Amino acid sequence: MKDGVEARGNSLRVYFRLNGKRCRELIPGGNTPANREHAKRLVGIIEYEIQAGTFNYSRHFPNSAKLIENTFGHYLDIWLKIKSNSVAATSYRGYANKAEVHVRPRWGKVQIDQIDHIHLQEWVQDTLSSTLKNKTIRDIISNVRQVFRLYRTRMKVAHDPTEGLFVRLPDPEAPDPFTRAEIKQILETPTNRTQELLMIQFMLWAGPRVSETIALAWEDVDLKQGTVTFRRSKVRGAYRVTKTRRSLRKVRLLEPAWDALRKIDAINQNKMPETVDIVERDNKTVRQHRLHFVFLNTKSGLPHANDFVVRDRFFKAHLLAAGVRYRGPGQCRHTYASQLLTTGVVSIDWIAEQMGHTNGNMIRQHYGTWINEDGPDVVGMLQNALGL
Repeated sequence: MKDGVEARGNSLRVYFRLNGKRCRELIPGGNTPANREHAKRLVGIIEYEIQAGTFNYSRHFPNSAKLIENTFGHYLDIWLKIKSNSVAATSYRGYANKAEVHVRPRWGKVQIDQIDHIHLQEWVQDTLSSTLKNKTIRDIISNVRQVFRLYRTRMKVAHDPTEGLFVRLPDPEAPDPFTRAEIKQILETPTNRTQELLMIQFMLWAGPRVSETIALAWEDVDLKQGTVTFRRSKVRGAYRVTKTRRSLRKVRLLEPAWDALRKIDAINQNKMPETVDIVERDNKTVRQHRLHFVFLNTKSGLPHANDFVVRDRFFKAHLLAAGVRYRGPGQCRHTYASQLLTTGVVSIDWIAEQMGHTNGNMIRQHYGTWINEDGPDVVGMLQNALGL
């Protein structure tokens, strides 16, 4: 065994160290004098290539079982399994979809130590950039980078070919809230979808996410005090508790939002409970709750299946009928933040508290914008204050 060759009966194996790990491979041809000499020469070549950094496992041992364990696909499977146990089911589906559609077809069978930076750069430029948006490309690169990080925990000296890969993102879209005039048009346009319109009124003046709105239950509402507590969301048909503890919040309602709930309460006198599974924040624990949901589909009388139904089967058509330029229902949340900001009478930190954020930075950066036509005459106020 001193020369890196191991003979047992009629079998012959070579052994060597790669990345600190001992490898053994069977040499075809049996234990013959000529084959032993061949094995010694092969060990010398392998050791030289390992030192020179040119060793290619698949070239010397194309049928080795170790090759499967050294493929990118092998580590991709491990990474996906970890993700499945650590993130929400909806998030996992996003990871898995990108992995199976974009990553595995190109890299699944490739030896992971043979993938270099240039290979990835060409893939990004020639394949991904031709069909995908930059944000999706950056998400895919992030996933690939995490697979290499996992690989490096096993192979301590392994390189990271994703280092230096960079995809520039466009500037984020500015909030595009509805003005007070547009809100009036939306809410005063007749529709036979009464409950959906009241839901929009609630969203415009309470500021929840669409996913939180369709998961709101009467158990979360205090109609006498005019408060609601957002405890859960519904994403792609699945209920879960709020993503962060900060998002679990009690909100004091402005009159239009409070009024929308009172009208919904009067419409649905015979409230029917639903037993639903709700995923806890650890993404594993599932608890059953019996709830009376607030906002129901006018046509079916059932809770809304997901936010896509609200957008595509009501909101688009209603804005068209109202003569209002289309923006998604998520802009109702932006509208709430922007309308409060524009008044100038409440602190931005109070708005953040109402919307489930730790401070006003998120409100400034992503949610709120000044609406000139709805704001006070600031210049006039300043001139009066300055005596000009």
